Amino acid sequence: MTRCAFIIDQALPRGLIANTAAILAMTLGKERPDLIGHAVHDADGNRHQGITTIVMPILMSDADGLMALRNRAASQEASGLEVIGVTEAAQRAKSYDAYALGIGDMRHDHLRYLGLCLHGPAKLVRSLTGDLPLMK
Repeated sequence: MTRCAFIIDQALPRGLIANTAAILAMTLGKERPDLIGHAVHDADGNRHQGITTIVMPILMSDADGLMALRNRAASQEASGLEVIGVTEAAQRAKSYDAYALGIGDMRHDHLRYLGLCLHGPAKLVRSLTGDLPLMK
């Protein structure tokens, strides 16, 4: 059984929280298209695109907690954990090319994570995120 969790910096304004969650969800959908269900039709025959087939809770942390979690999670990638991150460098870049160039010059310990998505074995995701509060 797999589980997914988004963990976002609680200090961000609501708009950036929403944007960070959207970026994480799009990347997860690209990496794992099997997590998107098939299109469905309502009783009037209107088509509705497939949506996620899994629950994706949004949990909160702070910048230091996100970096610590990213480091702990990265050590578990060999166990089937997928880690997706959105950094401040990504949010500030005016284009993807600018982001790619900018992040290429940054050391990992200088990155500031705005959000993470962890997806993988349910027990592992829970062990890493179980003490984090839900977004309210």
